[in-house]
Amino acid sequence: MRILVTGATGSVGRLLVDELVSAGAEVRALTNNPARAALPDEVEIARGYLGTPSTLPAALAGIDTVYLAPLPAYVDDFVRCAQHAGVRRVVVLSGEPAEYEAQGDPSAWHYYRIERAIEAGGFDWTFLRPGQFMNNTLGWAPSIKAESVVRAPYPAAVQTPIDLGDIAAVARVVLLSERFNGQKIMMSGPEALTPPEEVEQIAEAIGREVRFIEQTPQEYLDELAPAIGLETAQWLLDGFGMMAEWPMKPEPAVPELTGRPALTYREWALANADAFR
Repeated sequence: MRILVTGATGSVGRLLVDELVSAGAEVRALTNNPARAALPDEVEIARGYLGTPSTLPAALAGIDTVYLAPLPAYVDDFVRCAQHAGVRRVVVLSGEPAEYEAQGDPSAWHYYRIERAIEAGGFDWTFLRPGQFMNNTLGWAPSIKAESVVRAPYPAAVQTPIDLGDIAAVARVVLLSERFNGQKIMMSGPEALTPPEEVEQIAEAIGREVRFIEQTPQEYLDELAPAIGLETAQWLLDGFGMMAEWPMKPEPAVPELTGRPALTYREWALANADAFR
């Protein structure tokens, strides 16, 4: 069985390639920049990108199973090309908000748009639904370095941050087994934390005080929208608001599927302390 990993230079995809190679799987990696990816010699390279649909037919030729990175705007193009290529199974990196999105306006669908398209496409499927990535908090590094401060909205938002390596390890298990077909796998780190608690653990890791300052929702949008666009900034803000109203709880998928404990945020902060110094 040959597996296509899309987004092979991405935050999860690159780690997943190594996981699959270590397990002896036959891997083809979709990437626009093979040199930057520094992929193992055993990996077959397919030059391309989900956002460039013309590159997909060659990448999908002879492929049984696909790990699909989230790019909602092009999921219909992927479905069409994968159906034509005879792809049987798709494992989607979705997100915890998918179920929440499904209750709302279709114009606001992100992860759920991908899930719905893959289901409708007739593939065997598994949806991986992690919550907040621990790496997302690297965005705090500039203000921690400059001011020893983190500014963010909704300090009472309860999240269950997960390490990228744990997501990749679960994805490897799912890709190499048929028993997860038709499942929506919620994934998280081992503990529930608020942003001020995450900041406190970063401060411990770097050995100096870091203050948390609450932003208003408008202050957050004013700061972030110029960099990532108002729509994306609003989507992130809504997510924080949702987690303040409905606190997240740790999910057991990582230890249950991989046989080892999930990385804690404190362990992640210590491993990444230099990024905040």
